[in-house]
Amino acid sequence: MATAPKDKFANLKALRPANRPASPPIAEGSVQTMEPCDSLAEFLGAAPQHNRFGEHLSIRRWYSDPSSIDPDLESLRLLLPGAPPDAADPRRWLFLDTETTGLAGGSGTYAFLVGIAWWDTAGLEVEQFFMRDHSEEHSVLFELRKRMLERPILLTFNGKSFDWPLLETRFRMTRSIPPHPPLAHIDLLHPSRQLWRLRVGNARLSQLEEHVLGWRREGDVFSELIPQIYFDFLRTGAAAPLVPVIRHNQMDLRGLAALTRKAFSLLASPESEGSDAFELYGVSRILSRHGHRARARQLFGSTLDAGLPPELETLARGHLARLAKLDRDYPAATLLWEQLRCKKNASIVERTEACIELAIHFEHRARDPLRAAEIMRDALAQLSAGTKQSGPAAVRCRKLRARVQHRLERLTRKCLQPRIGAVSPAPFARQR
Repeated sequence: MATAPKDKFANLKALRPANRPASPPIAEGSVQTMEPCDSLAEFLGAAPQHNRFGEHLSIRRWYSDPSSIDPDLESLRLLLPGAPPDAADPRRWLFLDTETTGLAGGSGTYAFLVGIAWWDTAGLEVEQFFMRDHSEEHSVLFELRKRMLERPILLTFNGKSFDWPLLETRFRMTRSIPPHPPLAHIDLLHPSRQLWRLRVGNARLSQLEEHVLGWRREGDVFSELIPQIYFDFLRTGAAAPLVPVIRHNQMDLRGLAALTRKAFSLLASPESEGSDAFELYGVSRILSRHGHRARARQLFGSTLDAGLPPELETLARGHLARLAKLDRDYPAATLLWEQLRCKKNASIVERTEACIELAIHFEHRARDPLRAAEIMRDALAQLSAGTKQSGPAAVRCRKLRARVQHRLERLTRKCLQPRIGAVSPAPFARQR
């Protein structure tokens, strides 16, 4: 039997402010004692909080783990180049995570739950601002701005792309509460990908918690379901389905703080953290990207000693060879290129690129064009099989084949030309 189509504007209608009885005036910043009949606050463990823009629900939790860290400025600047010195003070850090009415962002998306956390002397303090309907948004944003003024260093997970741009939009749309941009913003998503994605397989926060921290979430809710849970609450008033959402946000903040601690410990001293080969490889790449070549070379060597899967071992050797070349350590670079050239489990592209580097070395530095031409002939023979394949690999092989062919032709001509000064004619005898 056909059913009536769902009203596509139903979710927007649900955001209309509810008709609640007016509350008596209460001092700004105070937390009202929860009434027994307030089932929503009872389910969420919350209390109404008031300011000059209205009220919202406030939820506080404290965790003894993870504890605070004392990061050094050099490690911080690997994650945030150019960070000001005071950004290394964890007392100024504020962790942020939001739950929203949509995952695409845009001016029609609301952050109905804003979670923040900070380290105190003994553990992690978590505070969440929940808006029961759209009328409470100003109150939530006002409290968030106050917390950001107190702690101006923002730490998020994908917050540079989603959470903070969304909140900036919501601040501007109030036309009365200006956003307070963070003094510095550390987004842990990209460092987490560099450090752990090769081992974990993806960069979802819950997966990183399980495989990196050893935490396993119980009774968690999928992020994709959260917007609909909130809209259902606005229509029905049922508070119980919101409990997993509140818990999900708390776990995100706690996981973010723990991953931050882990990332800074790895960057500060990767070899003393009991790191595996994947983590050492990730730190090596970060160091290399930011110009710490000597430390990166040392750590790439430790990575190879720790044992990587064959495909990653090939990539690590390639990185190490490029760093040696930049340092003009040509004997080390040549040895690594020779290893890559003869490595059976390396791809045709990787072996060919190693051959090209070797040919450049022998032609221009060792002044041995005959050896360079011989290497190019070997590379051309390998590429003959690769061009018979299909897909992107075949396209890459054809481009490399053209490069190799061009270089080989030039080297052949060079080898046929007599070397200047190779034959010195006998001087004419002085005529008497």
